[in-house]
Amino acid sequence: MGLLERIRKQWFLAAIVLAITFAYLQPSVGMHGGPLKPEFTITYVAVSTIFLNSGLSLKTEIFTLGFFPTAMWFILKLLALTSINPWLLKGLQTVGCMPPPVSSAVILTKAVGGNEAAAIFNSAFGSFLGIVVTPLLLLLFLGSSSSVPFSSIFSQLFMTVVIPLILGQILRRYSKDWLERKKPPFGVISSCVLLMIIYSTFCDTFSSPKIDLDTFSLIIIVLLIFFLQLSFMFLTFIISTRKKSGFTAADTVAIMFCSTHKSLTLGIPLLKIVFSGYEHLSLISVPLLIYHPTQILLGGLLVGTMKSWMITRQKALKLSRQTKIPV
Repeated sequence: MGLLERIRKQWFLAAIVLAITFAYLQPSVGMHGGPLKPEFTITYVAVSTIFLNSGLSLKTEIFTLGFFPTAMWFILKLLALTSINPWLLKGLQTVGCMPPPVSSAVILTKAVGGNEAAAIFNSAFGSFLGIVVTPLLLLLFLGSSSSVPFSSIFSQLFMTVVIPLILGQILRRYSKDWLERKKPPFGVISSCVLLMIIYSTFCDTFSSPKIDLDTFSLIIIVLLIFFLQLSFMFLTFIISTRKKSGFTAADTVAIMFCSTHKSLTLGIPLLKIVFSGYEHLSLISVPLLIYHPTQILLGGLLVGTMKSWMITRQKALKLSRQTKIPV
């Protein structure tokens, strides 16, 4: 695969880097009160667009959910004793509270040959339920900005999340055949709007006189994300392959990917709402921005191994059943 082909496939990750770079070079454009007017265009228009898009694209006939916020909370209690930047640790907690993505877990499950229906089931329902559960978990584990009362947070969630989502589902009901036939690029639309939100968030950061982010903390957070994600994947693998679990090899593949992946597309807008006014919002967002490419990278590396394991497991199961058949 050539360089241009790789860039084309991973254009969104490259675009995130460019958005943060542009925010660093010219923060005045996207900062609060700047020409982009993020207090209106991002807070209301961009976030609403993302959830309207989700309402149009999510198939609500399919449901499941999985979260690791409590486990992350215990781990971070120990990490709080170290010198790691506390705002990055808060960001790790937000990762644990995020809903699963609709795309990456399903794509990886399909690539391995796992239970694609279960993956879609989990991802769609998780995203839907996460719209309500994630803000509550964030407020439970982290609290909110002292300058923004709970009533304002939930009224903004209702205006920019619930209403667009319901509107999207209503529009989908009356245009389902057209949507299935034309297949609009919902993923690309959400990604482009998300880039605007990321850009605006980091414009506010780089326009501040001081950014309290040391290299040591950043490196440790990257390593922690790799370690935590691998640990959770291994844990779900062990649990789902126990003899009494009742799961097939194809189920295990779906469980591994769906229960450990987190949604960047829904996560960043929710953070923008719940932590509106936080001067450290961008630092809180960093772990989720790192987690997103990490889950794709690790998932891609595991596709071949998991596929071989699943085929071997299925052949062994088939052979064991054949030997039990009386001659």
